[in-house]
Amino acid sequence: MISVCLVDDQNLVRQGVRSLLDLAEDIRVVAECADGAQAVLDIPRIRPDVVLLDLRMPNMSGLEVLQALSLRNELPPTIILTTFDDDQLVLQGLKAGARGYLLKDVSLEQLVEAVRTVAAGGSLVAPMVTQRLMAGVARMQNQFTSLEQPDPLTERETEILRLLSGGYSNKEIANSLKVAEGTVKNHVSNILSKLGVRDRTRAVLKALELGIV
Repeated sequence: MISVCLVDDQNLVRQGVRSLLDLAEDIRVVAECADGAQAVLDIPRIRPDVVLLDLRMPNMSGLEVLQALSLRNELPPTIILTTFDDDQLVLQGLKAGARGYLLKDVSLEQLVEAVRTVAAGGSLVAPMVTQRLMAGVARMQNQFTSLEQPDPLTERETEILRLLSGGYSNKEIANSLKVAEGTVKNHVSNILSKLGVRDRTRAVLKALELGIV
């Protein structure tokens, strides 16, 4: 069972997302937070498998929640809930550690698949990289720790990085390449080390910045 925490100051949004997730047999909403300050207190205690996080909230924004929990290494896999006009905030959220984003008018199928993907170790970066966000990546270079001149990636590492950018989990990549999951994990570790980043989402953003994918 995948446990989910909803963080949004709008009651209707939380109720709508909860009602959709209640239709999935393998997903359960275990907590709701109406603002960022409550989220920073509750998430480390509840330790959900996935967090669905609004960015624009009173008291403490979603971006501040991401930054605070990342700093303490207490950030679970997190999906940003956003609207069409939040491009720059979404990028900042990804830089701060979010695994991807969903629009607030998301369908049941998209929502459930996103939660399952992120819970399994995947990301939602590639589907959300619109032209505007791509432009934003270029403008926001060096706003997270990475190597300016990364070590060259091998052909296999580049192939895996492209699959990572598609949001695939280690298991899915292993099945696609017909190799052991442990082999993929080793390649991912090497990719993170060579790019000088600490997680998969930042690896994809760095690859976009460098034009690798």
